[in-house]
Amino acid sequence: MDFSGFDWDDGNREKCRKHGVSIAEVENLFLSVPGLWPDLKNSALEPRTRAIGKTAKGRWIFAVFTIRFREGFVLIRPISARYMHAKEIAHYEKAQATSGSYER
Repeated sequence: MDFSGFDWDDGNREKCRKHGVSIAEVENLFLSVPGLWPDLKNSALEPRTRAIGKTAKGRWIFAVFTIRFREGFVLIRPISARYMHAKEIAHYEKAQATSGSYER
């Protein structure tokens, strides 16, 4: 995914921090190759996408984001991020192993 940077403000920073996920971990998720799926249930106002991947320390993160275009730049705007629970990780890994797709 090609992008120029991130679009952070107090609102989305706080949503990630309240789940214990640091800004650096969220940004690192997108610098790796996360699994991406459209978030059709929550895309009424703007297209949203789900991302799943591991932090540098090996912890699984689930994030929701949208893309913003500002002054010719493509920015990822994280909406929320949290660590995944063991059951979610197992479900994700099983889905990836059998079909390569994931539905939550």
